Amino acid sequence: WYQRRVREAVVSTQSTGYQRRVRGKLQDTTRKMMALVSELSMNQAETMKLQQEAADKRASVEDGYRRLDMGLPPSEEADMEWQRMVREDEMKVARQMKKQQADEEAEQYTVPGGITTTAEPRPNAYIPDDLSELPVPRPYGALAPFKPTEPGACMRHIRKPVVKPIEI
Repeated sequence: WYQRRVREAVVSTQSTGYQRRVRGKLQDTTRKMMALVSELSMNQAETMKLQQEAADKRASVEDGYRRLDMGLPPSEEADMEWQRMVREDEMKVARQMKKQQADEEAEQYTVPGGITTTAEPRPNAYIPDDLSELPVPRPYGALAPFKPTEPGACMRHIRKPVVKPIEI
């Protein structure tokens, strides 16, 4: 009787261990299967999204070809991009012109000897009107024309003179 009981206990313990192992494998397989199903559903959603994008792109290309056949830009975005590029080119040309003018102005304010000045250049020679001579510039010497400076900020406090009409 006792030996029989012991054998049954051993078989019971073995079967319980077997059941636990099988249950663990079943749970592990179930978890893996659920992970694969969720990954599959994510891939299906991504596939549907990409198919929709591809259809939209095809429609956009067809629309672009139709617009080109009518002589219009392929899309509004392309037209805006083209206008932006043209505007940038115009701005680049304007910057180059401005830089060229600034270089010419800087060259104008460079006096002989390589010294740069901010003073406005004044004439130091004139071309004679005589037809008997060659039109070669002749220096003024001590009789150069007078060029007054611009009035400063303090001139705003001085009243302008009132010119009285002359009666004869």
